[in-house]
Amino acid sequence: MGAVAQKTVLRLDKWLWYARFFKTRSAANKAISGGRFRVDGIIMTKPHRQALCGQVLTFVQGDRIRVIEILALGGRRGPAVEAESLYKNLAPVKDLRAKKTQVQKFEFEVRGKGSGRPTKRLRRATDRLKVILNDNED
Repeated sequence: MGAVAQKTVLRLDKWLWYARFFKTRSAANKAISGGRFRVDGIIMTKPHRQALCGQVLTFVQGDRIRVIEILALGGRRGPAVEAESLYKNLAPVKDLRAKKTQVQKFEFEVRGKGSGRPTKRLRRATDRLKVILNDNED
């Protein structure tokens, strides 16, 4: 029972599944077909494209933008430790949720529980006040 011979050619969607970026191969297929996937900086829409060692992949995964380099092709979908050896993370993980949390909540926006919804007039006044405060910050 020797070592498993590594393939020299592997489909991109299959490699993403092996490397555990997607739960299913069809999810990897949809991510590539969606047109928000880059291979060496070129937009890719064909999941059957070959994955080669040294290629740099850029794609959105959930709330994160991933930039990875393929180090090995692998022969199976193994444990996470084995999957991590297939790639090198080139960019620090930037969480897109961090941008959402940077939106400043003003004190006047917080309403007490049970006070009901604001009227149209109050909402417009709140919006005007936000615009004024945002203009003053710049």
